[in-house]
Amino acid sequence: MLTAAQFGFVRLLTRYAVAANELQAAELAVGLAPSDAEAHRAHGQLLNRVGMQQEAEKSFEAAVKLRPRDDYLWLELGNTRDEIGDTAGALAAYDQAVRWAPYYAHTHWQRGNLRLRLGQYAEAFDDLRAAAQSKKSLMPNLIDLAWGLSRGDANTVEQLVPVKDDRDRLALARFLAQKGKGKECLKHVSLLGAPLSDENRNDLVSQLLAAKAFREAFELWRTDAKLSMPVVLNGGFEEPLLLTNRNFGWILVPKPEPRISLDDAEKLGGGKSLLVAFYGDWKDRNGLISQTIVVEPMRRYRISFGVKTKELVTGAPPSIAVRDGNEALGRSQVFPTPTSDWQTMTFEFSTTASTHAIVVELTRVQDACSPCPIFGTMWLDEFLIKDVGTTNTQR
Repeated sequence: MLTAAQFGFVRLLTRYAVAANELQAAELAVGLAPSDAEAHRAHGQLLNRVGMQQEAEKSFEAAVKLRPRDDYLWLELGNTRDEIGDTAGALAAYDQAVRWAPYYAHTHWQRGNLRLRLGQYAEAFDDLRAAAQSKKSLMPNLIDLAWGLSRGDANTVEQLVPVKDDRDRLALARFLAQKGKGKECLKHVSLLGAPLSDENRNDLVSQLLAAKAFREAFELWRTDAKLSMPVVLNGGFEEPLLLTNRNFGWILVPKPEPRISLDDAEKLGGGKSLLVAFYGDWKDRNGLISQTIVVEPMRRYRISFGVKTKELVTGAPPSIAVRDGNEALGRSQVFPTPTSDWQTMTFEFSTTASTHAIVVELTRVQDACSPCPIFGTMWLDEFLIKDVGTTNTQR
């Protein structure tokens, strides 16, 4: 029987062994206190670290005999048996872990993953679902496992994954958004019991955009059901510009060299226009301002906008361009220099069979000069887009 001082020394020695990775210290602790489960546990952990799983198994077996109700000890024994290929023995150990901790996530999760690898899919997902319901942070992992097992079939994922509350449903909607399953994502959003928060809405929209589910992203983003596609949002610049916007609406490059602001003194229509003042440098010739617009494949579109310039001097005049990813689809004429009154410019472009969204952006003529300073002021206003029919051009 150990005295209190001896027991304290053994525990100190055990902690030191684990922290310092000292196998000899762990062996000494076991020798001094062979009836201490914690000493055997530390010994098993260090044996595992040096690849001696067979010996580690014996240490964990000794530990569970001394403390049979400790679910974590059973899990460590199961993990060690799994490492040496004894899946039947590992499953038996996990069964004991679940027996002594039936309402905790970690026991069900470990057993469920082993059952999944053994091909026991029904039993595996019973365990995995129980774990995810006990610990909600496991829900994305459960969904990912279901996705892999179903080979990306959204209907099967919905059958395998339990949806008990809005948190579960939102996790499923987010995963589907990441995988580009826009329609399925919107279905689960519509089934939420509480309104979607702005933060969650923006997050889902960003996920859908990243997965190129443009139409569903726009449907989720818009709050006005009357807003139909295609549309240039805030085309007259009557609403504030959101510098943090990364979804729909105008996007401004961070800290642009030109000064960009709304101007209520000059406008083609409405009460405001967009003023862009250049002071010599415009390093990034693309995307000074831009907007993503949802369109249909194999259609022809017309974009119109108003422009005014004042003392605009450069060897590479600005223009408005349209692209699908990195593929250029169309471009306006370059803006008049050096000075002009308001004029409306129009140009047309055709989408390809794979085009579902375009980017409209303020750009410059590429490689016109280098270096290529630009000075002066210009105003933009009244952007519109119109579908003008189908195209038979195959690209």
